[in-house]
Amino acid sequence: MHGSIKNTLLWSAILLTIIIFIFLNMVLGSIHIPLGMVWDIIIGKEGTPINWTNIIWKSRFPQILTAIVAGAGLAISGLQMQKMQTVFKNPLADPSVLGISSGASLGVASIVLMSGTIGGTALSNAGILGEVALTVAAITGALAVMALIVFVSHRVKGNVTLLIIGVMIGYLANAIIGLLKYFSVEEDVKAYVIWGLGSFSRVSGDQITTFICIMTILLPSSLLLVKTLNLLLLGDGYARNLGLNIRRARIAVIASAGVLTAIVTAYCGPIAFLGLAVPHLCRILFQTSDHRILMPASILMGAALALICNLIARMPGFEGALPVNSVTALIGAPIVASVLFRKRKSELNE
Repeated sequence: MHGSIKNTLLWSAILLTIIIFIFLNMVLGSIHIPLGMVWDIIIGKEGTPINWTNIIWKSRFPQILTAIVAGAGLAISGLQMQKMQTVFKNPLADPSVLGISSGASLGVASIVLMSGTIGGTALSNAGILGEVALTVAAITGALAVMALIVFVSHRVKGNVTLLIIGVMIGYLANAIIGLLKYFSVEEDVKAYVIWGLGSFSRVSGDQITTFICIMTILLPSSLLLVKTLNLLLLGDGYARNLGLNIRRARIAVIASAGVLTAIVTAYCGPIAFLGLAVPHLCRILFQTSDHRILMPASILMGAALALICNLIARMPGFEGALPVNSVTALIGAPIVASVLFRKRKSELNE
């Protein structure tokens, strides 16, 4: 009974946090808009300045939706890859550990860094066509690496070996990106660096509709793996005795995490630490390994943390917006460090 009350309070606190930060993200930003005016715009009152209305509905609101969906996607992806919840039994595994994020980066680098050299026109000057090309390239690169990982997983029995192969793929992708940078023109390199900083403001117009629709399908689909992940907690032997196909389960987890990471990276750029920090935070708060609790908790906590990062990135007083990657690292790194210290302390006590 006590645990049930505690969980109810935690769910309520997370939902309240999301609501509060949705409102704060609407109100606060690099451009000051009076609180009363923001409320008038939200309720659709006539006579509000058109420029402020555009800032609220065409800039801040799309960023809020993007942050919520991207944060939830990365959190679920990270949860599927971590220690007690995944096939890798690794507390520091996150969506980038299999090289999937590096694959997306390589796809974007191939298009962005070579457009000026080969095509004669920088992709950053191509407008909406350039944005679509970036998205397609990122998805293609990430899914190509994911397909390679799935192929390798058929021939590799050890999870640790598969993990090392993923890291090596990441190193290889980064090496190729470095070579592309060396032979590319300055304008293309700058465009790639900006993409690599990550941003929730990059998704707008028709793109946000597509992004939301894709993630609305992927996030509920990932919940179908709850039973599989709970069985994997028992160990391969017990899970196999209960009728679980270990190899098929491993491929399903990799595919789910990989596709979520690929889509988010394609639209928002690489966002670090959310997939690493959120699952640990949920385990600390809820004190459980049950995915029936951790999966929905990670979705909500990922959304909340992404909203907090988005707000910090464009707080009043900043010209434009800070890189989201920097903000997520500032918040995520202390969480991960505290988890490692707690684990070390518990080992010493034993």
